[in-house]
Amino acid sequence: MLLIRPVLQTNRERTRVKHTVIFFIFIVSNVGGMLTPLGDPPLFLGYLAGVPFTWTLRLWPQWLVLNVALLVTYFVWDSIVYTREPLSALRRDRAQVEPLRVRGAANAVWLAGVILAVAFLRAPLRESVIVLLAAASLWRTPATIRRANGFTWNPIIEVAVLFLGIFLTMIPALELLRLRGGELGVRTPAQFFWATGVLSSFLDNAPTYLAFLALGQGLGLAREVVGVPEAILAAISVGSVAMGANTYIGNAPNFMVKSIADEAGVKMPSFFGYMLYSGAVLTPLFVLVTLFFF
Repeated sequence: MLLIRPVLQTNRERTRVKHTVIFFIFIVSNVGGMLTPLGDPPLFLGYLAGVPFTWTLRLWPQWLVLNVALLVTYFVWDSIVYTREPLSALRRDRAQVEPLRVRGAANAVWLAGVILAVAFLRAPLRESVIVLLAAASLWRTPATIRRANGFTWNPIIEVAVLFLGIFLTMIPALELLRLRGGELGVRTPAQFFWATGVLSSFLDNAPTYLAFLALGQGLGLAREVVGVPEAILAAISVGSVAMGANTYIGNAPNFMVKSIADEAGVKMPSFFGYMLYSGAVLTPLFVLVTLFFF
């Protein structure tokens, strides 16, 4: 959420920006957050469930492979698309040069406080501190900075309403998974990777992570980390984080980024149109991750 508006601002002269936002969702909103519980919602829930805070750093091989592959793919894609920009857009891009600057840098203090609160405090003190820090940011940051950054509440409200509906309607599906999940025959890391990932794509990846973690704990396998083997916990973690990028509703930031881009005038693909991009780009990478790691 901190980066999407600067990215859109930097690319405002260009006529083809859709692919940049799509890869932003892949990398920044999902795969890039695989190394800490603060990077993606399912890993934070895992931390609350007892996974050590630093355990996710062990996912660096999967994180590195996915991010390097996505960045290289984006570089090639963007290089081709850039050559197809109209000459007028290229001239504007070269002429309208405005260095990126950081205004409202005091918010870094509030953000650091949020990170420390998540890492070291427990509920309900943790949530109370986070709310106070957010209030301090709203109070101390001049409104002119938010106007210059194009900030509005509309994407936040849209995502809140959408995911409230998703969370309410997913309860029966998750309850069925909890009660009958053992009948799925999911036991190997590869099976956990794909089962967690596919359901994370449509049921939101955070509660799906917890559902498959509970399923793994009920199998009676080696209790290496929070009652499951490390290989299975890694498969659940990578599957939920990475495949949360498969749809707009797989991870809450996905839809918020889309909403912000729409508001900025970028014509984003439809729900199924986005899935064409994610299927073409991400599915081959997930097959490679399965072969290399699970």
